[in-house]
Amino acid sequence: MKNFALIGAAGYIAPRHMKAIKETGNDLVAVLDRCDSVGIIDSYFPEAHFFTEFERFDRFVDKWHREQDKRIEYVSICSPNYLHDAHIRFALRSAADAICEKPLVLNPWNIDALKVIEEETGKKVYNILQLRLHPSIVALKEKVQEEIRNNPNKRYNIDLTYLTSRGKWYFVSWKGDESKSGGIASNIGVHFYDMLTWIFGDVEENIVHLKTPYANAGYLKLKHADVRWFLSVKYDYIPDEIKAQGQRTYRSITVDGEEIEFSGGFTDLHTRSYEEILGGNGFGLDEAYGSIQTVSTIRNLEPIGLKGDYHPFCKLVIG
Repeated sequence: MKNFALIGAAGYIAPRHMKAIKETGNDLVAVLDRCDSVGIIDSYFPEAHFFTEFERFDRFVDKWHREQDKRIEYVSICSPNYLHDAHIRFALRSAADAICEKPLVLNPWNIDALKVIEEETGKKVYNILQLRLHPSIVALKEKVQEEIRNNPNKRYNIDLTYLTSRGKWYFVSWKGDESKSGGIASNIGVHFYDMLTWIFGDVEENIVHLKTPYANAGYLKLKHADVRWFLSVKYDYIPDEIKAQGQRTYRSITVDGEEIEFSGGFTDLHTRSYEEILGGNGFGLDEAYGSIQTVSTIRNLEPIGLKGDYHPFCKLVIG
């Protein structure tokens, strides 16, 4: 049994981490969140110590080590994106490995700095890149690898569409502040960019067609694919047939016109991620670097409008 601490318990993703810690047979010792709406802890680790102030949490972790003659081996980080870097450094300097939600950090130079601290402390940083463990995505990667072995010059045409409706609260919270979330591409798109480059190769060209508070869209030229992508948090852009079903989310990836079905199978991917990490096979800083570089570039590019090979949903925004 390993001992865990967790930072950021009140958010959407934290229960999946608590569940993963529980299902892998480990213990959650201490939890930090400045918000105290964290009753979900009772469903998994009611005996966990809880703190709303970082200083008290820090003191407890250090004191617990000394008094218990044990270590907190892992710190799970589910805090707002802009705090990931600082919380990872806290974990490493507390002699713990860090397990961090995506995006790992907001900029690639943050990863460079974390590599130095990994070397100094001998501890590791792991990123949750759960799409790499999804059975449908793994099968797609195997299929593409086989096709490229037979035809090294093969290219694929891909449309990525992800619409996940958010209410007015979204833009009041840290998620609506680009300096804290990294913007829409970082907040809801980073794991798709990671998945696509994992399968189709590194980014060779990055173009942004539009960028609004509600939507981002652009084009990525990968080693073996041309990707048109559209991301939005606005309900209005969801197709009518999806709205008619009472759904507020629309996710679609087509490869050469064929839909890739991966809507199911997400429930246990955090637990699978933890199993891989505990077994020494997690995704580290090097695996996270490419997608962080991609979203950082998107954030700093000026949109060119409806020119070139743009996603058809762009016309919903720019008529």
